[in-house]
Amino acid sequence: MKIKLDWISLANAGQRLKRSLPAVTAGVVLGLMVGAQQSAQAGDLEKEDLKFGFIKLTDMAPLAIAYEKGYFEDEGLYVTLEPQANWKVLLDRVIDGELDGAHMLAGQPLGATIGFGTKAHIITAFSMDLNGNGITVSNKIWEQMKKHVPHKDGKPVHPIKADYLKPVVDKYIEEGKPFNMGMVFPVSTHNYELRYWLAAGGIHPGYYAPDKGDITGQIDADALLSVTPPPQMPSTMEAGTIYGYCVGEPWNQQAVFKGIGVPVITDYEIWKNNPEKVFGVSSAWATKNPNTHKAVLKALIRAAMWLDSGGLENRKEAAKIMSRPEYVGADYEVIANSMTGTFEYEKGDKRSVPDFNVFFRYNATYPYYSDAVWYLSQMRRWGQIAGQKPDSWYTDMAKKVYRPDLYAEAAKELIAEGKAQASDFPDFATETGFRPPQSEFIDGMTYDGTKPNDYLAKFSIGLKGKDTVD
Repeated sequence: MKIKLDWISLANAGQRLKRSLPAVTAGVVLGLMVGAQQSAQAGDLEKEDLKFGFIKLTDMAPLAIAYEKGYFEDEGLYVTLEPQANWKVLLDRVIDGELDGAHMLAGQPLGATIGFGTKAHIITAFSMDLNGNGITVSNKIWEQMKKHVPHKDGKPVHPIKADYLKPVVDKYIEEGKPFNMGMVFPVSTHNYELRYWLAAGGIHPGYYAPDKGDITGQIDADALLSVTPPPQMPSTMEAGTIYGYCVGEPWNQQAVFKGIGVPVITDYEIWKNNPEKVFGVSSAWATKNPNTHKAVLKALIRAAMWLDSGGLENRKEAAKIMSRPEYVGADYEVIANSMTGTFEYEKGDKRSVPDFNVFFRYNATYPYYSDAVWYLSQMRRWGQIAGQKPDSWYTDMAKKVYRPDLYAEAAKELIAEGKAQASDFPDFATETGFRPPQSEFIDGMTYDGTKPNDYLAKFSIGLKGKDTVD
């Protein structure tokens, strides 16, 4: 058996051990390196030294935990995790091969593969989490909005619908003022969740018209949505450039912590247990490195399992890890708010939201085709897909990008190794990749992933059928 002991591998393991055990000796490091490499046949892995990108959000946690808990090393992998400036840079670096893979928006592999923006075939075989986002408005907007919100025992009744924001937006329109809001990327979950919430309240979020060269997404819009990188959301709102935003944690709780805004709704309340981030790689990379890819998936599955086990203790430990500057770099208290099952809305109004961050429960890591189809349906609804497509196109595209077959291979190995149980996963013998119809949306609509065109036809705001943007 060949044992790999190059300086890069030793440095990667040493850096991880230095943070957790500062006094560890060089001999112990060497011993652990040898042990980790002996756990995998060197010839099985096409590539052992890997670099993965991420954005500073708490839902990158599976990557951090796989690194910190040694799950990557258990698979014979030596991983460097590197924060990226924004989602576009991250995607471009995966396409160019500068990154082996990355924490991605659920819609990002789909958007790239269909050619909205950068054209490249990206796949995902691992869903990183469910839920985890929120919509925040500035204090000024909240004061105007609050008087329309029902209250009970002196507190707002949740979920807070966009119906209560509509009078505020209408007033801005009457006065000829643009109502600006932020989201993180055109094919982000945040964009589609914010649009869904606004449209459910009668506020038009605007159309894209890529065939006409208009990719602003603001055609016919009542509220003007634009891109702002996640960590910059609070400061951009504080400066008055935007009046609200949809973003992942900890940047909603940061607005509360700084006293500059009020999170009015979580994405759990917009679409219960919605898929949020995925781990994405280029199709070419996955084809070239199948064993390495499977090893990565095994490590990430174990990390997700750890995050959703051990009760609050594991979540508190995860929050401490995420608070480090090399990961998210926000205060522990801010990150722990949501990571430990609570969420603070208006200052002092902290409520229990145990499923705000889900990493493994409810088959969170399984890449369902129906999740992919939902995002594609929203791309069609808002004009990113310019023309009508048959239901079969949505299914075919979902199967091209989302790869539950690769996930199943990794999970079966973990079961065979005694690191997981079959009951932890869907029944791979019967699973179709489509969830049963879901109806737990803010507007009560029912979504069936096998019938996207019927779903689109239900909405009063948005493209459907043969509609196009004039």
